[in-house]
Amino acid sequence: MIDLSIVIASFNTEKLTRDCLESVFAHTKGIKIEIIVVDNASKDGSVKILKTLAKKHPLTVIVNKKNVGFGQGNNQGIFKAKGKYILLLNTDTIISDNVLGEMVEYMDKSKDVGVATCALKFPDGSLQGTGGYFPTLLKIFFWMFFIDDIPGLDRAIKPFHPMHPLSPIDSGSSYFEEPHDQDWITGAFFLVRAEIIKKVGGFDKDYFMYVEEVDLCKRIKNDGWKIKYLPKWSIIHLGGASSTAEFPILNEIKSLKVYYKKQMPSWQMPIMRALMKTGSLMRMIVFGILKGKEAFITYAKAFKTA
Repeated sequence: MIDLSIVIASFNTEKLTRDCLESVFAHTKGIKIEIIVVDNASKDGSVKILKTLAKKHPLTVIVNKKNVGFGQGNNQGIFKAKGKYILLLNTDTIISDNVLGEMVEYMDKSKDVGVATCALKFPDGSLQGTGGYFPTLLKIFFWMFFIDDIPGLDRAIKPFHPMHPLSPIDSGSSYFEEPHDQDWITGAFFLVRAEIIKKVGGFDKDYFMYVEEVDLCKRIKNDGWKIKYLPKWSIIHLGGASSTAEFPILNEIKSLKVYYKKQMPSWQMPIMRALMKTGSLMRMIVFGILKGKEAFITYAKAFKTA
């Protein structure tokens, strides 16, 4: 039996995808793996490289004629996977040590854990955030009005996007230095029991990119499973490999509207949108002054999108 199916959705990241795959092949030990790469109509030679690697490794390549997005690309791999566990992995990640083998062993022993992730680090070793808590109205208020930027509040308010850098006035360690339960984690490294993700139906097709992990984790938690952040293990995550600066901002807003339509009471939608518009307006003014015209235009678009 295959222990772990690794599913990677790629789009114009030929070198990153190759480096990611080679790191998996080099460091994974003690488990039987398969890798499924779903290419979303790349134009940079990715498919040729992938097919070459597939001749030497347990690698299946699915080639799409158009970019179907992160969620639907991953779904193609998820429902083709044969492993006991499925790891959704971004192309811009590098695996070192036997992270995958050891985390599979952890999942075997932790019967109440449905999803787990490790620490994500920049190449310089500093920590990134990965996931957080479900975006209730209160948590969106904290986010839009910069309250969750105040050092030391992570543990108290459990924000949508927890703060992760250490601060000189933070008496404790960084939130992401300690193991804990979370509501959701990002798809950069998303280790899940295959039976669970297939049972809840994978990613919702109405999300193109961003917030689809939040929606998926909501359904998994509703089914009674824990979601764990485990910094005992870590990988390198470069981040932002195939998107522009404004792309994640605008798409997160669009996707939050989808999330509220699907997961939250209907009366909350206009309040959420008002909070997002107010926050976007504040950022348009503040970041426009501090960072210039490009930031002003980005948040003007965000205001309109919200």
